[in-house]
Order: sequence, then structure tokens, then C-alpha cells
Amino acid sequence: MTACRRFVVSGRVQGVAYRAWARAQADALGVSGWAMNLADGRVEVLACGDAAAVEQLQRLLREGPPAARVTAVDELSADATIPAGFTIR
Repeated sequence: MTACRRFVVSGRVQGVAYRAWARAQADALGVSGWAMNLADGRVEVLACGDAAAVEQLQRLLREGPPAARVTAVDELSADATIPAGFTIR
């Protein structure tokens, strides 16, 4: 079953290679979407793919790369349009 979910990640997540790390995790799970920095210091992630893989990515987003300090991962509604691949915006 395919799922699309959008997450906003708070904490120390900019300037620590969080988006590149998220792309690597998504690629490994076969998840498409994107990651982008927000003006307020958070990172937004769109994840589309197998529901179990998207769920696994959400768990990983809560951990982040070693230099990151994730304080929250909030889920928002997501557009049903599934992008090809995973990009950094």
C-alpha cells in the first residue's frame, strides 16, 4: 500500500547535513519525496512509498544524523502526488 506523509522536523536540523542524511535514508528504503529547509530553522520532509517504509523513515527522522538534535517530528497533511525519486530543495 502506497502512502504519502509530510513531516516537519524541529531542533538542531539545519547546518548538520540533515537533508542529505534524510535523502540517503529515503533512498535506502525506496521512498520518494523531498527535504527542504524552512525559514524558521526546521526541515520539512515529504515521504511517499510503501506504507511500512514511510513509517520506518518517520522513525529515522526522529533520530537524525549524529550532529543533529531532533526535538519533534510533526506530521502534516500531504498531497497525493507522488514525486519521482528523493530530492533536496
